[in-house]
Amino acid sequence: MKVLVTGGAGFIGSHTTDRLVREGHEVTVLDALVAPVHRDGVPNHLTPGADLFVGDVRNRELLANLLRRVDAVYHFAAYQDYLPDFSRFTDVNVVSTSLIYEIAVSEGLDLRRVVVASSQSAMGEGLYRCARDGEQTPGMRSEESLRAGEWELPCPVCGGPLEMMRTPERVSNPQNAYGMSKYGEEMVALNLGRRYGIPTVALRYSIVQGPRQSVYNAYSGACRIFCLHYLLGGAPTLYEDGEMVRDFVNVHDVVEANLLVLEDPRAVGRAFNVGGGTAYTTREFAEIVRAHYGSAESARVTGAYRFGDTRHIFSDVSALEGLGWTPWRTPADSVAEYAEWLKGMPGLEKVLADADATMTSLGVVREVTR
Repeated sequence: MKVLVTGGAGFIGSHTTDRLVREGHEVTVLDALVAPVHRDGVPNHLTPGADLFVGDVRNRELLANLLRRVDAVYHFAAYQDYLPDFSRFTDVNVVSTSLIYEIAVSEGLDLRRVVVASSQSAMGEGLYRCARDGEQTPGMRSEESLRAGEWELPCPVCGGPLEMMRTPERVSNPQNAYGMSKYGEEMVALNLGRRYGIPTVALRYSIVQGPRQSVYNAYSGACRIFCLHYLLGGAPTLYEDGEMVRDFVNVHDVVEANLLVLEDPRAVGRAFNVGGGTAYTTREFAEIVRAHYGSAESARVTGAYRFGDTRHIFSDVSALEGLGWTPWRTPADSVAEYAEWLKGMPGLEKVLADADATMTSLGVVREVTR
């Protein structure tokens, strides 16, 4: 099959491209190679055998030229960094997706599959249960509550405590700019795919971990942040109280999901969670990283928080498991591979300070004032 991978020089994209080439597919990569992810231009992990085109996925002429050559598309190109860049999230993530379908429809292209990279953030705070009022999908936490260090979400009906549940795909409750753009991308892709007969799948990735995840993003990547701190002889700061719940999925398990939905007709027209299957607090994940580096210094809780973060989210992956997929690699596997990839990388000393300064200046990181 002839496959276009947008963002194919990036983290998930490059690993997927590696696998596609090994499987005998003809792969074309479209990547803008922009900072901060590609601060140094073409990465050395670019897949041999894949044709690289450098350009913006919103460039209609370039995108149309590449779409005419292929049978399928993986759309990984996205913007996912600084929280206050509201218009850029929508412009890159939603407009580029719309353009793929606009070109395909206007030119009558026979695409056998379009796979779009969505995100767990499309679910927002996810699904909870109140003992009195049943299932709830609470809204965002107020700035007043966060400044007071009131981290947990109350039931929006009775104000009582909530129990976090695994969140299935039927829940869509995004509350930050990135999550809203990813949900918008999903809706564009799945609905236009159904209307115009373009077989489409959306994959909601949890927190993907493994080698090649850029060290230069200011906001994303718990594995990146924690590994850099311990590699450089320090200890990371845990936001809020360190008890935020997440699930972490290995990039190689993600690639298995990507390849599965390329061929499986049961996947068409659906969104799937691609998660790790096990919930961890950020403190527990930090301990996995600390153990790998053999540090005696535990992560710190200082009262800092990131404005716009969800409190808890844990993806239910049973739908994708129903197609035969399973996440079998552990966070410890991801940490070990990422730590090995970091070895010998130059210029890491400034990365953390620059990221902290950026997030503070943009008002992303804030402090409890109680």
